[in-house]
Amino acid sequence: MDEALRFSQSHGVRAGCQALDLPPSSLYREKLRRERPAALDPRPRPASPRALSPPEKEAVVEVLHSRQFIDKAPAAVWAELLDEGRYLCSIRTMYRILAERLEVRERRRQCRHPHYSKPELLATGPNQCWSWDITKLKGPVKWSYYYLYVILDIFSRYVVGWMVATQESSRLAKVLIAQSCSKQVIEPGDLTLHADRGSSMSSRALALLLRSGSHQVSLSASCL
Repeated sequence: MDEALRFSQSHGVRAGCQALDLPPSSLYREKLRRERPAALDPRPRPASPRALSPPEKEAVVEVLHSRQFIDKAPAAVWAELLDEGRYLCSIRTMYRILAERLEVRERRRQCRHPHYSKPELLATGPNQCWSWDITKLKGPVKWSYYYLYVILDIFSRYVVGWMVATQESSRLAKVLIAQSCSKQVIEPGDLTLHADRGSSMSSRALALLLRSGSHQVSLSASCL
């Protein structure tokens, strides 16, 4: 912009804007800003004479935080107050007051799911951490399915156990994991088993198996 101003002083505004491919309005705006910077400064918006005073705003906040209205939207609060013959402010003013306090959100009591952290598993050798899942496969005819159980060693990517069944069952998963642990000679406390939160993965029967004295397999964070 400095180059455009210098060029326009010696060759004219139109020639300078054409040479630098710059709109004349931008050049005039910059010249006006430098000559009279205070003229373009945004003036503060005057307060409305009908604006609520701080004590009146606090009274509105107390009503919105009261036991009667704590879980209701401002529109519902405004309507109920009118039914009671009370008028504190408009609905938009209620929202504005809540926004000043960062309280514009869902006001109803809701069940919130806990935050689950992603598991971070590290295997430096085989048979330290296994990951297993059940995949649904299409059968030879319509509406027929099979279930593929696969247990994978995350270090070597070796399939330590697998099975195809006609149903998804924690009992079958228990048998497969027990046979795989015996086949790989897993010592108690040496293995971490990772899975998602499926019904078979989080079943009580499987948890009892993994905590038994003969296996004592640790469960990853995403399966507990």
